[in-house]
Amino acid sequence: MEMKRVVVTGLGTINPIGNSVPEYWANLEKGVSGSELITSFDASKFKTKFACQVKNFDPNAYFDRKELKKIDPYTQFALVAVEEAMKDSGLNTEAIDLDMAGVVWASGIGGMQTFTEELRGYFAGDGTPRFSPYFIPRMISDIAAGYISIKYGFRGPNFSTVSACASSTNGIISALDIIRTGKANVIIAGGSEASVNEVGVGGFNSMQAMSTNNDEYKTASRPFDVTRDGFVIGEGGGCIILEEYEHAKARGAKIYCELKGGGMSADAYHLTAPHPEGLGARKVMENALKDADLTIQDIDYINVHGTATPLGDIAEAKAIISVFGDYAFKLNISSTKSMTGHLLGAAGAIEAIAAIFAICTDTIPPTINFKSPDPEIDSRLNITPNSAQKRSVKAALSNTFGFGGHNASIIFQKI
Repeated sequence: MEMKRVVVTGLGTINPIGNSVPEYWANLEKGVSGSELITSFDASKFKTKFACQVKNFDPNAYFDRKELKKIDPYTQFALVAVEEAMKDSGLNTEAIDLDMAGVVWASGIGGMQTFTEELRGYFAGDGTPRFSPYFIPRMISDIAAGYISIKYGFRGPNFSTVSACASSTNGIISALDIIRTGKANVIIAGGSEASVNEVGVGGFNSMQAMSTNNDEYKTASRPFDVTRDGFVIGEGGGCIILEEYEHAKARGAKIYCELKGGGMSADAYHLTAPHPEGLGARKVMENALKDADLTIQDIDYINVHGTATPLGDIAEAKAIISVFGDYAFKLNISSTKSMTGHLLGAAGAIEAIAAIFAICTDTIPPTINFKSPDPEIDSRLNITPNSAQKRSVKAALSNTFGFGGHNASIIFQKI
């Protein structure tokens, strides 16, 4: 079977540093931090009192009161991001085959806010089960994909991917394979997450995974810096419209770039810690290069997973050097989580947008908050510290690694 080419024709996002793609990219270039003290609940008794929250978002501007009763914030973020991407793509739903249009939407956790609210109400009562009929449909991780398909009438493949922080990258790979093999012409792919709440922050605090640098919260997300002490939790969503190349050309679509390939692997090592030598991370990048039919010299930029956890950054840096050898020191790498925080299951989607814009603008977004090198991370790696850098970007790779040892990498190329 001849594999079809897959291109990107639309982008959308709502995240801690931008409620649209242009705003997001402008703030990535400027190195803006999205971290702030938590405003969505009283975090005074929590170890971590800050997060990267979506700002200036009024759901009432997008949804009526009846709708808001039915949709968790993670689904709200999904629908907002998709709306921007669909407009950006110029897709006319009356002019395409809706049986060949699908949705693959990811969330690592789903409706955590809904789950929290419903249980709070139950335990505050007398034990009589009084649950909202919307409880389960609001909460489950696949429901955003359902809402998206209903809104746009897409009757093709429709499902959700759940693999912790690798969720939306796995979803993008699934969408790639669906279009490649002729099962769809268009896929709305991406992910959303809304876990900045008591349960999300408290749960990750208990794992000692998140930064507790409350005195310097603006700069607490410090990938590769020796003073890093964990990730900063974020929220939001990102959407990529993927389309079969000839289908896009036939309708005169704007094409950002080509999605060349994707790789997957498992650490098979530990539930929450990466393999110390980055063996799973190495394998997933090798698999992505093989799937894309590219060499290491074809890659100019890697948007790294780079969560600012003490072990994770070291393992990923080792993996990059293991795969790319001396060429690793000619690459630019950067962690945009230094600005957005970690959007968990939505991280791969918004970071894919960053990689795409790096290709389109020949600009590498920075790793901000970097002051003190870690002696365990090779200083020859160009982590694009603190300021954006200009360079030709023909192809970019984006890494996402999830709890459970789930690894996913995707490669975009200039067209």
